[in-house]
Amino acid sequence: MSIGREFMLKTRYAQMGPSDQSQGVPQPPLEKPAPPGATRLPLPEAATAAPAPLSFLDLVTRRQTLRRYAPTPLSLAELAYLLWCTQGVKKITPTNTRRTVPSAGARHAFETIVLANRVEGLAAGLYRYGALAHDLIVLDAPADIAAQVMAACLDQQQVVDSAVTFIWVADVYRMQWRYGERGYRYLHLDAGHVCQNLYLAAESIGCGVCAMAAFDDERLNSLLGLDGETEFVIYLASVGRRENA
Repeated sequence: MSIGREFMLKTRYAQMGPSDQSQGVPQPPLEKPAPPGATRLPLPEAATAAPAPLSFLDLVTRRQTLRRYAPTPLSLAELAYLLWCTQGVKKITPTNTRRTVPSAGARHAFETIVLANRVEGLAAGLYRYGALAHDLIVLDAPADIAAQVMAACLDQQQVVDSAVTFIWVADVYRMQWRYGERGYRYLHLDAGHVCQNLYLAAESIGCGVCAMAAFDDERLNSLLGLDGETEFVIYLASVGRRENA
């Protein structure tokens, strides 16, 4: 039996036992805590990016994958807008967050790491989006982090040519707490929701996106300090201004 077929069979409802939620196990945090002493940078409100007044039909029609970008940087307001559109928190409840994208059971089991290459007022490097506070958490990273991420992404040049590259990290237990092993299916579905929002939001500010699923899992997880089991990179997307924008 193929690995894919086995995965689909073993994550059917018939194979599921009781979830931790159903057994009264306390839920995990709604967001990964910031490292002790981490620097946090407030972000502008999303509306300050002033996106173009395009209709939804225009956005869907114009959307396409782009791997080449103009060298013009993004503004910090534009980055804030893209982060809000992909993981922004609209409401916090005791058991979940309601965000700008759908998620199975409103679990929202992703953390967004931003590889910033060219953003006005922001030093190049790695950041994590603090969705609950709408800010950026500065992460430790070597000076050549962009080149290392590109190498882990099988040398896809758009990683270093982008203004920013979004790296979505799955927090497995945040989803498994409610859905058990079937939660792995939902993680991959949720990744598609998030990335499509990025494509449409980027289009509204004259930018293009290239979604990336081709990467060396072990190398990229290790580079970002992830164990590859409880946390792992699930998807990436480079973003930059259109060359004719």
